[in-house]
Amino acid sequence: MVKTNVTIMRGGTSKGVFFHESAMPHNKNEWEPFLLDVMGSPDKRQIDGLGGGNSLTSKVAIVKKADPSDIDVYYTFGQVSISEEKVDFKGNCGNISAAVGPFAIEEGLVKATEPMTAVRILNTNTNKMIIAEVEVEDGQVKYDGDVTISGVPGSGSPIYLNFHDAAGSVTGQLLPTGNRSEFLDTSQGPIEVSIIDYANPLVFVEASSIGLNGTELAEEFTDLQLAQFEELRSIAAEKCGFASRFSATKLSPAVPKLAIVSKPEKYKDSTGVWHSNVEMDLHIRMMSMQKPHQALAVTGAICTTTALSLEGTIPARLAKIHSAKVRLAHSSGIIETMLEPSGIKIVRTARRIMDGAVYTHRNYQMM
Repeated sequence: MVKTNVTIMRGGTSKGVFFHESAMPHNKNEWEPFLLDVMGSPDKRQIDGLGGGNSLTSKVAIVKKADPSDIDVYYTFGQVSISEEKVDFKGNCGNISAAVGPFAIEEGLVKATEPMTAVRILNTNTNKMIIAEVEVEDGQVKYDGDVTISGVPGSGSPIYLNFHDAAGSVTGQLLPTGNRSEFLDTSQGPIEVSIIDYANPLVFVEASSIGLNGTELAEEFTDLQLAQFEELRSIAAEKCGFASRFSATKLSPAVPKLAIVSKPEKYKDSTGVWHSNVEMDLHIRMMSMQKPHQALAVTGAICTTTALSLEGTIPARLAKIHSAKVRLAHSSGIIETMLEPSGIKIVRTARRIMDGAVYTHRNYQMM
């Protein structure tokens, strides 16, 4: 057994293992088997590794100090599959991004500046910049605070994420197919979608067009419905050029993500709290790694905010935004984004959970 230093952190509604790039295998071709070994994949329980048996807890961040003066750290995200021997490096995770700033400060990669340290993060998956504003007190990252986010118990110090110029994050185009909406031929007949790539590529579908009302909670979807959702997502993946519709589940499981949207409507979230239609601008239910997301991915919220401002897209047809604040209702509650001249901003919290070492089954040639 071989020992490698690792940190476990929660970022937003996700949890992941954090490595310095210097602790990773020297040969990047070994990154995938190494991370599968670390997380205990493929196995639905991930019983032999650090993964939590859920796509939200099977994530990896690899961080390296940057040399250029306009960047502080490089950050590579990996979505480790639970059921396949696959680590998807195509897209980013906005929730895990929220923990990169605190990690970089605490690891000495960025100098702590009170009361707020701005960490300039270049996500290598998308080659896009994220600026994380992290509260600092007495030279240390401040984790305690009164900010609450849907899907996470308790409260914490705010971390402000600014996504700059995130169009075409994976495909290179805001509109990967050139269309604001189009019909995809599925086994259920033609279904209209909007495919948008901002921070991460999403394929939007109106709930009513696939027999839903849009207020369903994550646990309410049937296996048959999930299979239909994945067929639709796989066809969109083919449209984006990621993989054929027949191999997308294996070769491109993380992108694009499917987002089911509907008009504002009163609903009870998974915590039992009722929300009225005036509290939200849009309902959204997102799929993550072929399963319902328990909340909403940050990159999904960012992409949806952009889609709402693009006339002719399905989200823009369902809701009109009238202020800089956009409110998106998901299974666990409501998430807010802010439209600013420099980009789209969102508030998250994060927490360092554990420092230690992980043991792998084989000896990888480390950097």
